[in-house]
Amino acid sequence: MEIISSFFSSIRWQDIVDVALNSYILFRLYVLFRGTTVFRVLTGIALLWIFQRIAVFIGLIVTSWAIQGIIAVAALIIIIVFRNEIRSVLQAKNLKAILWGFPHIQIHTPIEIIVESISELSRRRCGALIVFPEKEDIEDMIQSGVPWNGSISKEMLISIFWPDNPVHDGAVIIRGDRVTEVGVILPLSKRNDFPSSYGTRHRAAIGLAEATDALVLMVSEESGNVVMAKGSSVFNIRGKEELTQKMQEHLGVTIDYSSRRIKEKRQIALAALVSVVFVTGVWASFSRGLETLITLEIPVEYMNRGPGMEIFETSINAVRLYLSGSGALIRSIRPEQVKVKLDLSKAVVGLNTLTIKNEDIILPPGVLLKRVEPSFIELALDVLTEKELPLQVDWSGKLPEHLVLYGATLVPDKIRVIGGSQILKNISTLYTEKASLENINKSGTITINLALYPASLKIAPGFDDRVTVSYVTKERLPF
Repeated sequence: MEIISSFFSSIRWQDIVDVALNSYILFRLYVLFRGTTVFRVLTGIALLWIFQRIAVFIGLIVTSWAIQGIIAVAALIIIIVFRNEIRSVLQAKNLKAILWGFPHIQIHTPIEIIVESISELSRRRCGALIVFPEKEDIEDMIQSGVPWNGSISKEMLISIFWPDNPVHDGAVIIRGDRVTEVGVILPLSKRNDFPSSYGTRHRAAIGLAEATDALVLMVSEESGNVVMAKGSSVFNIRGKEELTQKMQEHLGVTIDYSSRRIKEKRQIALAALVSVVFVTGVWASFSRGLETLITLEIPVEYMNRGPGMEIFETSINAVRLYLSGSGALIRSIRPEQVKVKLDLSKAVVGLNTLTIKNEDIILPPGVLLKRVEPSFIELALDVLTEKELPLQVDWSGKLPEHLVLYGATLVPDKIRVIGGSQILKNISTLYTEKASLENINKSGTITINLALYPASLKIAPGFDDRVTVSYVTKERLPF
């Protein structure tokens, strides 16, 4: 639980923006390139990258290096090989289509393609014959077909029946979603009850439909009318909707557009979720996997001291922090961003031992604390008070042998000092700095500084830290 809490507390607002921005970029790439060959190749590269990170994690050095090289080469190949496909996707009419538009995937079933093709042929008045065999074999009923075996597309069907195409007068055989033969000659019907407007194509369509269970579509070159023949029945088709319905009845297929839209929305939502998860994983891999260590010496700050209390002594003035984080983040750390603040609200007069906890240390977001040395600090607190102390000269050395120090007078002879109550309680006299006797040859006067010890002592306002010493010497009497 503590690890999870530490992880979330280390997340910066910049990290959230970073993940959100790159997730959206990845999601937009999916929206723009879905359904293309480029997208499938990019998916493969993403899987290779995941395998490379796993190889790094478990220590497969050669495997990691090899996959990394493959990814680099694959990225270059995508740009070179699929440059035309990439250009066609990115050549949008406006910025909205790239940044936040959601173009719907054009999902074409064979029925849709055939309906669109028949409609276009009818509009252009290009004669056409299209055969959809069922269970019965029609090979014995047709002649002179050219093998084709190509996937159905609107452009292909229109080009087959274009007047300049050598096979445009024959029929096309469609099985499933593929064109298997073109330029096929169909048997003509021998019925005599047809309208006078029916020509050879009409009779060929009806002739095959009468002899087999195949469905035959015919487009009149003269009028552009569309006729469907099935068995002995002939239907004049009026519009795309009717043709779609008849085709669905024949093939036993229904197209649920609402289901498609729901499925498309689910795919988009799933792609958005995958983008966020993937980019978060990449961010975690770089920010946590490429961890860098740093050591900083940070001075300790003390807060919330009691009224009148002063710090008179501490065991240390700075602590050493061992920090970790991503290399870029660690390199950007400035010392003033890191602080160590100890709360003295519960400290008492005398010696206190304070443990340095994580909450006492302020770090930039994204930086983790590994260790702190030392982990505790000892400090002495006391209440300031004043005390009047007598002064005394601290003589050092020896007088010349012929002299005797007869006496010394200090001005002033007393002084008030400020310091901790516990310290002043044990001090009865305040001394001057060392005064050497060796340089004295006769009586005289010197001015000398006071020696404030411990250093926390201060001279009270109105007093000077220097005293005047008047000393008297006499000649030593001979024995």
